This record gives sequence, C-alpha cells and structure tokens, in this order.
Amino acid sequence: MNIVECNSDAEIMSTYPVMSQLRPHVAKEDYLDLIREMEGQGGQLIAAMEAETVVGCAFFRRETRLFTGPMVYVDDLVSDENQRSKGVGHALIDWMSEFCREHGIKNLVLDSAVHRGQGHKFYFREGFTITSFNFKKPIN
Repeated sequence: MNIVECNSDAEIMSTYPVMSQLRPHVAKEDYLDLIREMEGQGGQLIAAMEAETVVGCAFFRRETRLFTGPMVYVDDLVSDENQRSKGVGHALIDWMSEFCREHGIKNLVLDSAVHRGQGHKFYFREGFTITSFNFKKPIN
C-alpha cells in the first residue's frame, strides 16, 4: 500500500468514491470545489493506494489551538468498505503521525460521530483517547 498526496484535480476526484462512503451528502459535482476551498484553509488530502485503486483517504490540516498548541486535525478518515480491517486506516494514521513528527507537532486530533462504534474501537487500538465532547448547534 502506498500513501500519496492528492494535488491534481484527477487525484482529488479519484478519492470521491471512497470519501462519499463517509460523506454521502457531498455531491460529486461539488467535491472538487470543496476540497480546493479546504486546501485554501491549510488542508491536505491523502489517499491510500493499492496499485491504481484508492482504498482509503484522509483530509487533514495543521492548526494551532490554545488547548493543544500546534496540532494536526483530521477532518475525514475513511477506508473503502470492502477494505476495512486490512490496514488501510492504520497506514493513513501512520502517515499523518509521521507528518506530525516531521513538523514537531505533538497532537493528532479527530472527532468521530457517536454512532460509529466500530470506528471508536479502531481509534482506541491506534492509541487515541477521548479528551472532550464535541457540541454542535444548528443555526437556522
């Protein structure tokens, strides 16, 4: 498995079928523009590849917050549903962990929806701990 940075439009769009498994509400025709906007906010998209096939992807960004100092925040992390429990998520987290080490960043942070119990088991195995609750208030 090879982890690659997705920079070209074609590389970004190649991740859509997998990313849409996590974010089905994002329309294909909007995906590229959304990724480009998020890149403009300091984000980066990576893909786990088996030969020429995307088997997982992650979008992350470097941030600094008072409660963590410098950190890498993982917006999205997904393995293709046919590739789960085959090391894809682990490989993506290892790549982002190495990115953190290379940049002197001590915290890799993510949120996970409360209904994603299998994902939580995975994150615990990967060494993540629960440090806070995430609250959301819809504004009408």
